[in-house]
Amino acid sequence: MTMDMQTYRDGRKQATDAAEAIREALAGLDLPESVWGGVRPMVTHSGKPYVHLGMVRADAAEKMAEAMQPQGPA
Repeated sequence: MTMDMQTYRDGRKQATDAAEAIREALAGLDLPESVWGGVRPMVTHSGKPYVHLGMVRADAAEKMAEAMQPQGPA
């Protein structure tokens, strides 16, 4: 089954926007470009948008996990 071009464009835009948001967040954590430089937008053959994060060093993953924890009283 072939997807239409608009489905691909929509999926690509959503994946690109999400990848850019992740890159900005990781850079905001003062992580080096070697950590976030490999973040890539991806679109499946059916048009679903994804973000490929790739392999991340353990120390960077710990910093990312800390940043995702809720802040302050719940």
